[in-house]
Amino acid sequence: MEYKFLKTEFKDNGITIMTVSAPKSLNALNSTVLKEIDHFVSNLDTKKTRVLIITGDGEKAFVAGADISEMVHLYEKEGYEFSKLGAIAFRKIETLPIPVIAAVNGFCLGGGCELAMACDFRYASSNAKFGQPEVGLGITPGFSGTYRLAKLVGQGMAKEMIFTSKAIKADEALRIGLVNAVCEPEELMNKVMMTAKRILANAPLAIAHAKRCINESYDLCADDAIELENVAFGKCFATDDQKEGMAAFLEKREAVFGGK
Repeated sequence: MEYKFLKTEFKDNGITIMTVSAPKSLNALNSTVLKEIDHFVSNLDTKKTRVLIITGDGEKAFVAGADISEMVHLYEKEGYEFSKLGAIAFRKIETLPIPVIAAVNGFCLGGGCELAMACDFRYASSNAKFGQPEVGLGITPGFSGTYRLAKLVGQGMAKEMIFTSKAIKADEALRIGLVNAVCEPEELMNKVMMTAKRILANAPLAIAHAKRCINESYDLCADDAIELENVAFGKCFATDDQKEGMAAFLEKREAVFGGK
C-alpha cells in the first residue's frame, strides 16, 4: 500500500523506520494519518523487522498534535470515534512483539506525545518540546495520554502537565523520565541507530517475552483505562468549551471558557 502521510524505510539489518510526513502541518495527526499508521503497524512483518523506529519529517516537529482543523467539526459520537482510531493504532504499536523507539525531533505535543509514549522508549533532540495541551482546547488527551503519561512520570507530574497544558523542554522531559536520552539534533538518528543495533545483537524471542512481561505486569487494566479516556474525549465534543477552544485556536485568539 502506498501511503500519503507516511514514509517507510526497511533496512537489510532488520531495522525499519516509519516517518510521519506532513511537514506543512507539522506532521499533525488527522484520520488519514491514523489509519495509515494502523495499517502499517498491522501489516508489519515482525520476523523481518526486529526494531521499529518512529520519527517525524523535518526538524521542526515529531508530531505537533492532532489535526484541530478536522476536530473542530466533531460532535460527541465523532469525537469518540476519532479517539478510538488513535487509541487502537497506538495500542498496536505498544503491543508489537519487537522494540519500538521514538526519535523525537522538535514539537511533540498532544497526539504526538501520545504517539511517542506508545513506543517502548524515547530519545529526544535538544530542541524537542513535550506536552499535552488539550485542556486549552476544551478537550482531554484522546489517544491514551491520561493513561500512559501517568504511567511514565507519575500521577502528580502527569496531572500538572495536563491541567496546566504547559510544554516542557527536552532536558526537563529527561529529568522526569519521559525520555531516555537527549542529544543534539544532528546526532539523534545516530544515537537511535546505535541502540537499535545493540538490540539486534540480542535474542529476539527473549526480547519479545521480556517486553510482554513488562507491559502486562504493569498495565493489567490498560484497556479499561483507555476506554474510559475514549468516552471522556468524546464527551468533550458535546461542550461549548470545545467549540470555543478550537475556534479560538483557528482564529489565533485567546479562548474564553465558560465551563459548559
